Amino acid sequence: MTLKLTLFSQEKEDFVLEILIDSDAKFSELHKLILEDCNYEERLNQSFLICDDEWRVKHRISLQENEDVRYDEDIDLMSRTRIGDYLEDEGQRLAYIFDPEGKRFFLMELTENVFGRRERNAIVNRRHGQPPLQSPASLVPSEGEVNGEADGRFSPPLEGTEEADDETFYGDDGFEADELDMEGYEIDE
Repeated sequence: MTLKLTLFSQEKEDFVLEILIDSDAKFSELHKLILEDCNYEERLNQSFLICDDEWRVKHRISLQENEDVRYDEDIDLMSRTRIGDYLEDEGQRLAYIFDPEGKRFFLMELTENVFGRRERNAIVNRRHGQPPLQSPASLVPSEGEVNGEADGRFSPPLEGTEEADDETFYGDDGFEADELDMEGYEIDE
């Protein structure tokens, strides 16, 4: 079966790639196709992030093993992982981190399953616009960003990692009992 993936950028709204790839292909083939088409260099920590419908990260597929990964976290490598193992339903989402240092990425979606067709090699079926530069000078991290200050760009923590567990979300600080409006919770029987 052939998968039709649509790749797009939030940095350059007119840039879109439509990719055809066999479901038995490895993520490394998709990775190489994107790098070649965008004229990017391979970088340490480039990865695919399998996401849910709300773009929350569920699983990471890495270019290579990383020493920073916790031992209890499953590590899937692009060179060993079939695309069809994670993508099978139209509408499934993933992100591709092409610039790990700058925390920059492309968003992707499985837009169609083409049954009865097999692609020997992944191809870019359709292309519109130009990709963003891989490391534009304006996006080189400042000293504050290097020291861990938020920079406002998407940096999806992998669920179950310390980074994800340390995230503070609205409403996570607890509550004061006197702040509750008990009348709003009355139950009529």
